[in-house]
Amino acid sequence: MLIRYKKGYEKIAMGLLSFMPNEKDLKKLQQTMKQYEGDDKWQLYLWKEEDITGLIGVVIDDDIIEVQHISVNPSHRCQGIGKNMVRSLKQLHEQKKVVPNEHTSSFFEKCGIADEEESGT
Repeated sequence: MLIRYKKGYEKIAMGLLSFMPNEKDLKKLQQTMKQYEGDDKWQLYLWKEEDITGLIGVVIDDDIIEVQHISVNPSHRCQGIGKNMVRSLKQLHEQKKVVPNEHTSSFFEKCGIADEEESGT
């Protein structure tokens, strides 16, 4: 289940974000968290089943939602969590188009999410 980020989840969110290749540096990671906390267009969601195992960060602009970050705890990878997060995001914002940025496009391609978007599924 996709849940909105709250300040109480900061350490978990930072841990998941740190798995993104461009978020390895602590200062960069703190800047990114500040962006999500301070800008209404930047929204962070966590994936929670029993535990929080994934994170998806987006920028919402008019009719487009651009996925900035997508990360799954390494011990929970290859279980469809990333794909489920994108699908849930699409359901949450049915009227908007969900697209990757340059850092998340390879994930979309690998999972066939871009193909789903084109076929309307």
